[in-house]
Amino acid sequence: MAHAYASIQLPDAPDEVWHLIGGFGSLPDWLPYIPNSELSEGGRVRRLANPTGETIVERLEAFDNRARSYTYSILQSPFPVTGYLSTIRVDAATEGEGSRVEWSGKFSPQGVSEDEASKLLQGIYEDGLKALASSLAARRSRSSAA
Repeated sequence: MAHAYASIQLPDAPDEVWHLIGGFGSLPDWLPYIPNSELSEGGRVRRLANPTGETIVERLEAFDNRARSYTYSILQSPFPVTGYLSTIRVDAATEGEGSRVEWSGKFSPQGVSEDEASKLLQGIYEDGLKALASSLAARRSRSSAA
């Protein structure tokens, strides 16, 4: 089984970060790669569309508001993996103020090497966390201008 992991340190409070990313349907609020998310099955399945029109369908497997984390699986995607299970988590920063966001996944490569699959998903996580940092910075900028 292959793995991917990325994390980022942010100046924002953990609850503030979680408020933005903690909703299972909230990806379009902070991740430009996903402009649309439709929830079904009582909010446990999300159907995502990326800018090229490819569909990604994911199922919420576990949600812990108190621990600020959720785990999801992929039911359908253009990614060369099967058995995908991923967790996104927001914790208090280990040093100083702010928060630390971790995004990790495990999966089996399909038609590519373990290294290729891991690099692909790690890149998605890293780009997603950079987009999160940009979204939060823009919110800080708007609130300080108000």
